[in-house]
Amino acid sequence: MARPVPIGTRAEAEILIEFKHTLSAYNSKLPPVLSTPHMIGFMEHACLIAQEPYCDAGEITVGTAIHVEHRAPTTIGQRIFVDATLENVDGRFFIYRVTARNEQQQIGSGRVHRTVVNLENFRRKFASEARAKG
Repeated sequence: MARPVPIGTRAEAEILIEFKHTLSAYNSKLPPVLSTPHMIGFMEHACLIAQEPYCDAGEITVGTAIHVEHRAPTTIGQRIFVDATLENVDGRFFIYRVTARNEQQQIGSGRVHRTVVNLENFRRKFASEARAKG
């Protein structure tokens, strides 16, 4: 870890919702609204962006727990605004408060827990596990 991550560290992201982000992209019987997995992915990405300046070369953060509510729909062509703010550090876990809103209202909120990993070690571990299985 390059240096301590201050409480309050934050990042924002803006995303234009496309068909590929919707429930309909998974199943044509479902409505063309933002899927919960995509919303969570955008929230996790904001956390990654917030902490990236504090990581050493070769380090990234990965999610370890997600506690999120998705409360309102967002349709194709709308923009969402995602915010991640570091709220707490618990040992090696970084806990971010996350929110997502569209142009009209808040659509989701919760907490995302992340930890720092060395990307090369992470990849090596899973490559060796795959060879052992296979």
